[in-house]
Amino acid sequence: MLMISHFQHLEREESVPFGAGLVLRGARERPAPILMTTLAAGLALVPMVMFGEIPGNEIEHPMAVVILGGLFTSTLLNLFVVPALHLRFGRSRSRYPSVATG
Repeated sequence: MLMISHFQHLEREESVPFGAGLVLRGARERPAPILMTTLAAGLALVPMVMFGEIPGNEIEHPMAVVILGGLFTSTLLNLFVVPALHLRFGRSRSRYPSVATG
């Protein structure tokens, strides 16, 4: 979601025309925040994954593995799939008037 909102911000606030240039610029500006967030969450789970065989960690180990897998998958989707899908299926926001939120 944040990648799409960044594309919309670039188009609306910085007047970047919709197209490949917008998606490439937006995709180049977002990897650092995405990776920092993923690494911060993932590093906290690494000890649970590594020491999952210790008695008492029977529930935490599988949960940590699943969460790490989800973090990895969502990171790849955000970095590669979302920009491609936005370029393919996205529309220019300039064709539609912005709705004022109260």
